Amino acid sequence: MQNYRKYINVGNTEKEWGFFVTTVGSARVPPNKNYPNNREHPMDHSFTWDKGRILDGYYIVFITRGEGVLESAKTKARTIKAGTCFFLFPGVWHRYKPHPQSGWEEYWVGFNGSYPDQLMKNGTFTADNPFIDAGMNEELLQLFHTLIKTVAAAEPGYRQMITGTTLQILGLLNAVCKYHAYATDNQSKLISKAKFLLQESIEKPVNLEEMVKELPMGYSKFRKIFKQVTGLSPNQYQLDLRLDKAKELLTSTNLTINEIAWQTGFDSIFYFSRLFKKKNGVPPKEFRSLNTTFL
Repeated sequence: MQNYRKYINVGNTEKEWGFFVTTVGSARVPPNKNYPNNREHPMDHSFTWDKGRILDGYYIVFITRGEGVLESAKTKARTIKAGTCFFLFPGVWHRYKPHPQSGWEEYWVGFNGSYPDQLMKNGTFTADNPFIDAGMNEELLQLFHTLIKTVAAAEPGYRQMITGTTLQILGLLNAVCKYHAYATDNQSKLISKAKFLLQESIEKPVNLEEMVKELPMGYSKFRKIFKQVTGLSPNQYQLDLRLDKAKELLTSTNLTINEIAWQTGFDSIFYFSRLFKKKNGVPPKEFRSLNTTFL
């Protein structure tokens, strides 16, 4: 996970849509680190644990690792574990933080408008019960990645595009909450969790045998089932994730080739370049010159 945050200026064009996104981001909070780091956020978003805060929009926070606690004017303090989403509501006092021993990793999106107001008034999501156990939901994680990628690229019309992605998140959470849409068989859940963990570890590839210890499944059985489900071995799936991330960084940032290799978990630029060319037909430098979109 890469730390990222963006607070978006909203104009009349966005407000006329009746649904607009105000902020997106992600953060890895190590154990025993002060939270939040108020220097990284606007004054109207800063808070302390003692005082809490009140915001004027809606927010979805997705905890992907670690655990912590959330308390609000509408709910008692509740432990938040990895795989939990929670909503924040306008005008409702709240406070939350990761546990000092575990830290946590979080994604968030803030939004507002007449359409979200209508959804909430209809009781689709409520301040009295803002928690959704989404689990290690790969689709939800991908949607947050898409939000961040779209905002970072900032291409024309991106504000409307991220509104659509946020609606997808709301639709997915509604399905998970009301219809248990992802209550599949146990093996599928375990493979989904494995894919989730691999996506969250692109910059530091995981030891697969160590990762499988988090799953109640032997390594040999895991490899067999993983390939049946995805069509790829776990190692190849992990490598493809890293190389796809490298393509994204090459075309949307001005990071050097060395920096991109490092951010996608390659210690050697030569090894990275060789694998990238094998997969994409051209070396990273040439790929960038053919596909550059950043200024």
